[in-house]
Amino acid sequence: MFRRTFWFTTGVAAGVWATTKVNRKLKQLTPEHLAATAANKALETGQRLKDRAVGFALDVRDNMAQREAELEEALGIHENPELPAPRRFAAIENNRSNPTYVENTAYSYNRNEDH
Repeated sequence: MFRRTFWFTTGVAAGVWATTKVNRKLKQLTPEHLAATAANKALETGQRLKDRAVGFALDVRDNMAQREAELEEALGIHENPELPAPRRFAAIENNRSNPTYVENTAYSYNRNEDH
């Protein structure tokens, strides 16, 4: 009798365990879960790419400043050069104080006329 109870309990436990595993796997294969998983992975990948791109840009900027300092030292440029004065251009002025309108034209400005 004890032997039958042991194997019955073992079978029930194995059945519950297998049913739980199958249900979890089926839940993971639903379209909603697959879409959510794909979206999460895309966000993680995008964050990693952003971090790498920002790191690369910072490295480029640091190395660019270092190389610029090396070139300035090699060329003997240590002071800020004086820039020429900015040029000034005359603004376009409208000399007409009274606009002239063309009278007796065939064109009408009434937008409701065509409707």
